[in-house]
Amino acid sequence: MIDSLMVGLSDIKMACDQASLRCSGLGSCVGLVLYDLQKPIAGMAHIMLPDSEISRGKAYPPGKFANTAVPELLKQLLALGAIKENIRAKMAGGAEMFRTTTNWTANIGQRNVEAVKEQLDLLHLQLKGEDVGGNFGRTIRFINETKALHIHTVTKGDKTI
Repeated sequence: MIDSLMVGLSDIKMACDQASLRCSGLGSCVGLVLYDLQKPIAGMAHIMLPDSEISRGKAYPPGKFANTAVPELLKQLLALGAIKENIRAKMAGGAEMFRTTTNWTANIGQRNVEAVKEQLDLLHLQLKGEDVGGNFGRTIRFINETKALHIHTVTKGDKTI
């Protein structure tokens, strides 16, 4: 039986060998996977918000914000022996679950997606697949052995990227 590691809100987890990574309840949050093409090493972050500047100096887990989660995910993968040139990314989430009028929550799903992509560009990491946007939640599972990201939705069916 393959181990499945659950990645909670603002969390970052690593998987080696045949372990898989799972993230439930992605609405406006983004589930980001970085993985090594050649080695059975992958990491997942459950990113809640685009930028740590809104924390106003308060302590927070590094997986909470796109601008801290993506570099930390890369750092942890490299520490496990991944080779940067072999690292690729896949992501899902970034939905607009609720229509709001407050400035900091407006389009938060889209802003999360944009912030993750900005960080990937800054770190020169290639995005190989995405399933983002819409107004529905997702549950994702990354299979380390096959490098497949399975996306499950209640209303839109399942897909694999």
